[in-house]
Amino acid sequence: MCMKKIRRLLKKLADYLYDPSVNIGERTFVMLSLVVLISLYAAIPCGMIMQEPILATISTLIGAIVFTVYVVYAVAEKKIARAKVVISFVLVFVFLPAMFFTNGGIYGGTPIWLLLGTIYICLILEGRFKGIMLTLDAIVIVSIWVVGYEYPDLITVYSRAGNYFDSIAGLFIVSFIIYAMISFQNNLYRKDMEEKNLERLFDQTTMSLVKSLELKDKYTRGHSIRVAEYSKKIAEELGKTAKEQEEIYYVALLHDVGKMGVNGRIINKKERLTAEEYEEVKQHSVMGAELLSCISEYPFLSVGALYHHERYDGKGYPFGMKGTDIPEVARIISVAEAYDSMTSKSSYSDPLTQDRVREELIEGSGSQFDPEIAKIMLHMIDLDTEFEMKEREEIKQIAGGKDDLTIDAHRDEISEGIVLNPFMTTIHMKVTLDKKNPSHHPMPSMILYDSLDGRYHADNQNAESFMYYEYCEIFFNGKCTEKGVRKLQSKVAKILSSDSIGPNEYRIEAIKIRDHVLVRITGTEQAVEVIVALPDSTRFVYMGLTGEACHISDVKIEKSENAREPGFIHRIAEEISYIDGPVGDVPNVQVDSYRTDTTEGIEIEGNMKITFHAKSLPTARLVWHCPYFVIYSSKNGQVNGEDYTEYALIRLDGESWEAGNTADNNLIVDRHDFDGWDEWKKINKEGYDCTVTFERNDRKIITRTINGGISIKNTSLINTDAKKIYVSLTGDQCALTNIRIERQ
Repeated sequence: MCMKKIRRLLKKLADYLYDPSVNIGERTFVMLSLVVLISLYAAIPCGMIMQEPILATISTLIGAIVFTVYVVYAVAEKKIARAKVVISFVLVFVFLPAMFFTNGGIYGGTPIWLLLGTIYICLILEGRFKGIMLTLDAIVIVSIWVVGYEYPDLITVYSRAGNYFDSIAGLFIVSFIIYAMISFQNNLYRKDMEEKNLERLFDQTTMSLVKSLELKDKYTRGHSIRVAEYSKKIAEELGKTAKEQEEIYYVALLHDVGKMGVNGRIINKKERLTAEEYEEVKQHSVMGAELLSCISEYPFLSVGALYHHERYDGKGYPFGMKGTDIPEVARIISVAEAYDSMTSKSSYSDPLTQDRVREELIEGSGSQFDPEIAKIMLHMIDLDTEFEMKEREEIKQIAGGKDDLTIDAHRDEISEGIVLNPFMTTIHMKVTLDKKNPSHHPMPSMILYDSLDGRYHADNQNAESFMYYEYCEIFFNGKCTEKGVRKLQSKVAKILSSDSIGPNEYRIEAIKIRDHVLVRITGTEQAVEVIVALPDSTRFVYMGLTGEACHISDVKIEKSENAREPGFIHRIAEEISYIDGPVGDVPNVQVDSYRTDTTEGIEIEGNMKITFHAKSLPTARLVWHCPYFVIYSSKNGQVNGEDYTEYALIRLDGESWEAGNTADNNLIVDRHDFDGWDEWKKINKEGYDCTVTFERNDRKIITRTINGGISIKNTSLINTDAKKIYVSLTGDQCALTNIRIERQ
């Protein structure tokens, strides 16, 4: 029985040491600590054989026990980073000098024992601290060597036989440590390669299944991958480990695999399904689970397929499960799939705009969807200011992957929108003559525009629905057609020679900074520079590649990692400001997009009141284009300052967001006198005076405000030790002026 327990313990230890989800630094620390502990306990009988003083043996035993307890504590409490530092200092400044002076100095095994410090530091520590400790280790070794030479009486000297035995024992123990660590690293490398090979095989197998499904259902092309990506992001927001996130990704990737067993005629039917056809489609959950249950190594895969159509209110299928009885991964996939379905084109519907998607998620929260997961999805929508989370049109998808486009008549084909922002976008492409128009000269161009879905819309009805707004069209020869800009400036310069641009090749550099756009087009013979002054700084800008009688190919798009400063674009028109009104106790702030700017931090103390005037910007068009306030802590009192911790984000439309477990928030929203969202947006357009009150009692903060018929009360219980808590006003597409603070 005892041997079985030991074997189980050793297996558990081996699983931990070779678990790729555990940080490699932590595993190395545990492994080295184990072999050092074994060495310490082995040194005790060696000392007894050499007949060293009993006090030395006892001190070695006590040191080994203390080291054991501390390592166990560090692993259990996840304080390994601190343990590395503590053990490094103890090893260099206590253990090694003690070993030197109590084990024969240079005449015993000490020179070998001194290698322990160097081995530990090299294998365990990282970065600058490793260099510092190696330097200190060298200084300590030299110092004790000099002291031992000058004052030999300080050293406990063994007999010649004792010194010999100590040297052999030290050589054996240190060699064992080196051997164990080398073996550990070799096994780690071998297992890592095996894991990668298995992962690669598993990934190829799953992708083959997904591709087989997409060949059958043309309307779900890319659907499984997008749902998997959204599910992984939700899992990350839920605080899942990297390994759990990967598992959820693959479960979501294969959630619809059962559709391969459904009649292809039904899958690709353009009209809405009949009741009988819908019943057949519903069987894909069970069929998918049966198919995936055959993969015994990954039993969790079938869970997503079987339960992802269950509803939180119990009205789903196949079993009508309710609430948290539904597996969490299925609840995650349910929200992710619904979002992708709403933002993608189907056989009988076009994609919805983000505001409509948002409303559907809010309406389904607590009924169709798990409210916590739906809230995370809403937060992801808020963060997705450039509307990247959506289906990419395959026919016109230069911005999303396809690298060629043929345009016969003017604007006959237009690429998917490439969003422009303060991060420089560089596009390399080749432009040749369209073979269908051999008598024409190729005329490539680009359209700069804004729309809710980031796509070009020629149809008036779609243009109105997606709030399509066109700025201008820029031809590669420098000619421009203005539609909705304040000002446009175009310059053309001849190029004598260009080593980087080949025949029929172009390089486009484009960037948007606040209310100005800069576009540079470089060809083999000339360079064009266009500066566009937009109506204001709040609008988005998408670039659609198009033209006339040309074929665009070999497209490569790169995005700079660093944002450019506002002065990068030469200003050709004055900046339009919506915060020229009266200034209160803190400066006015204009928020052009989701939380792009905030007021300075205002410390919450006792009872206090903040009043301000709020007005949405002319481009505001959605419910959540309104003021927000964020409760947080940081060293300098500013949002995103050092040690920034966010406790609550509360929007005046009645929604909130809490980051992690930093605070427990209880939000109560009452819309008793609310006249609807159209009236809410109208009130924000016209502007209104807002009052927010705060009551702080130690870690408890109560916030209240009433605006446009929406009454909000939020109670935050802070879960950190922060002494100073701050509030900052922010929002989305709104101007906040005359901000005043009143403390009671």
